[in-house]
Amino acid sequence: MNFLRAFYFYIGNGILMWQPFYGLRHQFLKTFLNITIGTDSSIHYGCFVTGGVQGAHIKIGNNSVINRFVYLDGRFPLIIGNNVNISHYTLIQTLTHDPQAADFHGVPGPVSIEDDVWIGAKAIILPGVTIGKGSIVAAGAVVTKNVEPHTIVGGNPA
Repeated sequence: MNFLRAFYFYIGNGILMWQPFYGLRHQFLKTFLNITIGTDSSIHYGCFVTGGVQGAHIKIGNNSVINRFVYLDGRFPLIIGNNVNISHYTLIQTLTHDPQAADFHGVPGPVSIEDDVWIGAKAIILPGVTIGKGSIVAAGAVVTKNVEPHTIVGGNPA
């Protein structure tokens, strides 16, 4: 990652994500981190965003809410649909490691959260997962595989 992009993530996560003004926060995320934020969507106070040299590969649809203290991993594509509610302290990852590999190399996996999804507090969404339209992920769930549309999942693994 180049120095300037790393600096943007540092300023964004260390300062701007902690100020109360949506407009300023959203403008920074759009302009300097290349995040797409749809109409009437919001990324709340205290969220943490990661990405790469090109910025964060995050697209958020319309009327979606990313609540406080959510971790959004934008190193690989993270697509969040319309009318999505992601509750407090949720962790969404797009990169993990291969524990069987001698070099423990990174394994990317895009995450897609389709329209009308509710993700409960402190859920963990692992790389390569698609959460289908109209689904609910219970609080504290660890989602390791795709969730079919209009399904409620919970537990570890969900």
